[in-house]
Amino acid sequence: MHLFNILIILHLTCVALTVSLFVLRFWWRWSGNSRLNAHWVRVIPHLVDTLLLLSGAALMWVTGYLPFTAKGAWLTEKLFGVIIYIVLGFIALGRHRPRSQQTGFIAFLLGLVVLYIIIKLAATKVPILG
Repeated sequence: MHLFNILIILHLTCVALTVSLFVLRFWWRWSGNSRLNAHWVRVIPHLVDTLLLLSGAALMWVTGYLPFTAKGAWLTEKLFGVIIYIVLGFIALGRHRPRSQQTGFIAFLLGLVVLYIIIKLAATKVPILG
């Protein structure tokens, strides 16, 4: 199996895991489930996201797509989308400041929309803004 195939399988697996964990953790927060406080719930998402970031960087190296270049304009948009998603996830799931359920729900829905855009950018490699 080629390195690209291994990396893309790893990256897509991490995407599926990170989306699933985002939805699960939001559901637990919304419903007040005590599982949200479990140690693994605080650790595993960070491990998955780190692996997602590293596999994405490795894919950039293997494919030659680089952000902030004409060839990688879609990747630039994707990276900005990831930053927006992280901020929305922090608002939706944040523990440091209590937020209303309405604010968390709106951030969660917007996070899902941004995830859709990120996935669409990755699948089509066509930038939305230019």
